[in-house]
Amino acid sequence: MERENRKAKLSEALIVFIILILVMGISIVVFGSDPHIPMFIGVVVSALMALKIGHKWDNIEDYMVGGITQALQSIIILAIIGILIGVWIVSGVVPTMISYGLRILSPNIFLPAAVLLTSITSIATGTSWGTMGTMGIALMGIAGGLNIPGPLAAGAIISGAYFGDKMSPLSDTTNLAPAMAGTDVFTHIKYMFLPTLVAYGITLIFFVISGLSYGGSGANLSDLEVIQEGLNNLFNINPILFLPPLVVIISIALKVPAIPGIVLGIFTAALLGVFVQGNNVGDLLDAAFSGYESTTGVLAIDDLLTNGGLENMMYSISLTIIAMVFGGIAENVGYLSVLLEVILKFVKTAAGLVTATIVSCIFSNATMPEQYISIVVPGRMFAETYKEKNIHPATLSAALEAGGTVTSPLIPWNTCGAFIKNNLGLSALEYGPFAVFNIAMPLVTILFAYLGPMVSKMTKGERKILDEKGVIKGVENK
Repeated sequence: MERENRKAKLSEALIVFIILILVMGISIVVFGSDPHIPMFIGVVVSALMALKIGHKWDNIEDYMVGGITQALQSIIILAIIGILIGVWIVSGVVPTMISYGLRILSPNIFLPAAVLLTSITSIATGTSWGTMGTMGIALMGIAGGLNIPGPLAAGAIISGAYFGDKMSPLSDTTNLAPAMAGTDVFTHIKYMFLPTLVAYGITLIFFVISGLSYGGSGANLSDLEVIQEGLNNLFNINPILFLPPLVVIISIALKVPAIPGIVLGIFTAALLGVFVQGNNVGDLLDAAFSGYESTTGVLAIDDLLTNGGLENMMYSISLTIIAMVFGGIAENVGYLSVLLEVILKFVKTAAGLVTATIVSCIFSNATMPEQYISIVVPGRMFAETYKEKNIHPATLSAALEAGGTVTSPLIPWNTCGAFIKNNLGLSALEYGPFAVFNIAMPLVTILFAYLGPMVSKMTKGERKILDEKGVIKGVENK
């Protein structure tokens, strides 16, 4: 007799998640392992549980493929960013950014400046990954020259990149969250502006104060001279090499989609590499595929500039694929949804609902480690409850971003955490305590939910629009 193809029970979901968390924690914290194989073990456990529940193997394979399909855009962007980083380094774009940054930035203003620079770049481009993979790498090089600790510098870079990503109408997650909730992107941005501004203010204050402790003696001038000399010996440092980042920012500001905008930046840098650096086609192709190998003789710069390339980005791409395989099974078998149903039974207030949404997004980031899933699954699960309680869907979309988008880099085995480790050279365990914006954002959102500004009721007109079209405009705060 064929078993029933049913959703998971609470006990079955708990077994899968507990095993995943234990395997992840022991492997990464105790043994210092990369997250790929522990996540694969989680895939095996989730698939075996799905078979036990009654799902056919053919269906489970479909769940896996469906999960990967959800992440295809991320995978494409990862691949293109890998190519871009390699080409931008070999063509001298990143070394030029580092060189001029060392001339302009001083130790005491570096940290808040890093927050502001990455914020502007991320708002303009709509991509935290692109910002961290280009501007972020350059800023890490500058931080090394100014004797700023790497984890602290990375925290400033990540905080700015995710603030910009969160507030940019060009960002995929900023568009995904309101789509899941049932509102539009500009209402969504307007509604989350106040708590985001408060969290950003806390971030800037932290990094301004932190930066003061590096302003007394200043950077070691001899170290700076060695770095500058190493860059000048290997690259032709020229201000025209700021053109590729400018091309990317302008093209995306003109509403060119992110992928072709980034590709324009690659080809612009490649052309400049030929004429400014004297690169040949083989140099560019090698850097695009295998990355660039720096030989300046300065350890800090060589460690940083030996980076990029499609091949080196496979660390992040492979983890994304494995994570989305797990996520596809978990979503279709209902491992997370059954937990959310239990949580909803204990939620009595609107503020409690916002808190439950944020906690669920963070849990999703840790157990189905891809930020898209952390927005999509809780968004689907909570949308009807918000509607039943007549709570404006912008309340939900803001909670999804606060819990899903910004907490993803705090999880070492999340695809965002893996991307950062792959490009900035630090794990979430190292930079996490200094990613102030990413820590403050969910806490401020929860606080504002209890104080009132984060919770709005729908008017009759808004409710009618939501019922008819699934999208409403305007926010009326309580």
